Amino acid sequence: MRKILFGVIITLIILFTFKYCNAKKEDRIVLQQNSVLIQEQINNVGKLIVTEGHFSEVFNYKNSKDILGEYFTSEKKALVVVNAEVSIAYDLSKIEFRMDEETKTLTILNIPEEEIKINPDLEYYDIQSDFFNPFEAKDYNDIKTTVKESLYKKIEASDLKTNAKNRLISELSKFYILTNSLGWTLQYNEIPMTNMEALQGLKL
Repeated sequence: MRKILFGVIITLIILFTFKYCNAKKEDRIVLQQNSVLIQEQINNVGKLIVTEGHFSEVFNYKNSKDILGEYFTSEKKALVVVNAEVSIAYDLSKIEFRMDEETKTLTILNIPEEEIKINPDLEYYDIQSDFFNPFEAKDYNDIKTTVKESLYKKIEASDLKTNAKNRLISELSKFYILTNSLGWTLQYNEIPMTNMEALQGLKL
């Protein structure tokens, strides 16, 4: 009787161990599959997203130069019409991630800053100057610098940067949807993204 009972116990232990090992193996396979899915999503999103805009502006350029002290002043001026194509881009291939299979956590380590590109087309009208104060290369460079500074201010005051950020958040939301569906946690700066509102509130 004891031998029979002992045999039953040994059999149960073997079956339990086998089942436990199989369950652990299945867990590892699922974790590996989830990691592969997340990595594929990272690769798919690793692209350049660009938000474009157009700005127009008219500048009056003036430059005065004193000749013979204060007795005579030579002035040069020009009317400058600016049409500029502006783009704000996020290179998502530069986003840095860390995956932790043990805690089922995908951590965003770094999001690249936006890249602002300005391509102004300048047209000059009514250029006036004289022998004592002629138009030079420096004047054109000064005008370009002033134009770009003005356009940067216009970009800051517009909704272009907000639209660019919204497109970035839209791409990042794909990570939240995927990790959430797989039972993983998405976090940024060690802060868990528990819902879409948290993702929308990211300070970049």
